[in-house]
Amino acid sequence: MPRRVFQVADISRTARRTGARCSTCTMQRVCMPSGLSPDEYQRLDALICSTRVVRRGETLYRSGDAFHSVYAVRSGCFKTVVMHRDGIEQVTGFHLAGDALGLDGVSSDSHSCDAIALEDSVVCIILFDLLELLCREVRAIQHHVHRLMSSEIVRESNLMMLLGTMSAEQRVAAFLLNISTRMKARGYSPAQFVLRMTREEIGSYLGLKLETVSRMFSKLQKAGVLDARGKEVQILDRAGLENV
Repeated sequence: MPRRVFQVADISRTARRTGARCSTCTMQRVCMPSGLSPDEYQRLDALICSTRVVRRGETLYRSGDAFHSVYAVRSGCFKTVVMHRDGIEQVTGFHLAGDALGLDGVSSDSHSCDAIALEDSVVCIILFDLLELLCREVRAIQHHVHRLMSSEIVRESNLMMLLGTMSAEQRVAAFLLNISTRMKARGYSPAQFVLRMTREEIGSYLGLKLETVSRMFSKLQKAGVLDARGKEVQILDRAGLENV
């Protein structure tokens, strides 16, 4: 069924249905392009038709669901997964506050994976038709959406390289460095953070067994580059971690 075509007037009506605002969000510098004018921020605020609370373990959308909206993670953390025919779950990504979700549905008008909350989370819901309309009128927004789509391609390429060419220890090190970099971009400590995902979920993402992931964490800790206590991680020697 074709998506409804929206007009500019729809954006004004949408603005009255939500209290969420891009212009005042703490994730603004991660989620949105910089240098927007007050008028452009107002139009962005109008795009958010509502926010949704997704409790830990709940699904934001499932594979096969019709695509209508993209989502900005306002707080919390999600994993995206695909299910193999034998019922085994494969984690394809972890999405932190400030990240976009749902772009997998653009190509076929239906989602290709499940998005599941790893903790109590909040997302902003943005109707894709309205976003496309604004992209035609505000070049900075159009460029930002293109960057988001490009980053998905880069993420997929990096994951293929990680799975195809790196040792188990290198995969775990690369994963931790990626989380560290993303934490820094959000204004948090890049050296000390809490992993919202389990070791098993990390293993699924990295193509490793749970036992291997645990063993690599222990190996990195013994090498003095990492201190891991449960989900709490402290990077003691970033250069050492980069050189694994």
